[in-house]
Amino acid sequence: MFMIALAATLWGLDGVVLTPRLSNLHVIFVVFLLHAFPFLVMNTFLFSKYKKLVLLDKKDLISLFVVSIFGGAIGTIAIVYALFIVNFQELSVVVLLQKFQPVFAIIMAAIVLKEKLSGRFLLWSALAILGGYFLTFGWFETDFTHDNTSLKAALLSLLASFSFGSSTVFSKRLLDKVDFVSATFYRYGLTSLLMLPVVILTGKWVEFQNITIVNWWIFIIIALTSGSVAILLYYYGLKKVKASQATLLELFFPISAVLMDYYINGARLSWIQWLSAAVMIFAIIQAGIYAHRKNLPETTA
Repeated sequence: MFMIALAATLWGLDGVVLTPRLSNLHVIFVVFLLHAFPFLVMNTFLFSKYKKLVLLDKKDLISLFVVSIFGGAIGTIAIVYALFIVNFQELSVVVLLQKFQPVFAIIMAAIVLKEKLSGRFLLWSALAILGGYFLTFGWFETDFTHDNTSLKAALLSLLASFSFGSSTVFSKRLLDKVDFVSATFYRYGLTSLLMLPVVILTGKWVEFQNITIVNWWIFIIIALTSGSVAILLYYYGLKKVKASQATLLELFFPISAVLMDYYINGARLSWIQWLSAAVMIFAIIQAGIYAHRKNLPETTA
């Protein structure tokens, strides 16, 4: 559980501190390089993992494809684009991602993995999601009707939410067959292959000439923290917990993002947001403890 929470915290660092430094590049090119660069590095010491691909059956390959296309390509493009269009000034809108992701993941876990969830577990989950709502928006209802940028960011966040929620469930299925290191390697490799023709056909490959030294350093830092390393930590943790538990632990992303936005960027939080953060953490911990205590069965489809 700690590894998943740590990975989610690193993603919060990414959204507040790192990715904003890449806004001079096109989002499609950024997402491609965020996967291709770490994948090329991983090839230097994980090349032997290719021979294990023959051990994957059709169901495993489908899981890998879903994880790569949704968690790697679509989800990442959606969340990075949402950050870019609001110019990193409205993190609360983009953090909508983590408020709805547990809903999608729990539904997908019940359908795909046949996970059985008790009423008390769902109650703590609902409280965590409710806390996420007030952490994101406070008491006031957000009105998207007069702000096309905010509306677009919200819809992109929902798309990312669905994508990452689906990826969590299919990652869990994939990890039943391969180790977490191989899963990370395959995910980054396939996502890079899927993104390559998109970058070429859209002409975004010319963005190479716009990369600055600062950009390269940010790509390196992301690869060593919130990128492939965070995915490694996440997959290591996901091997040991249920997909529905994992998606609740991922709520540490909005907590860390809002807190870092406050301390680094000076964004102010209302008292209700501070209270919501506390409620959210408490509910996440209680849901995890209860699920572990009851030893809820974990069966896969």
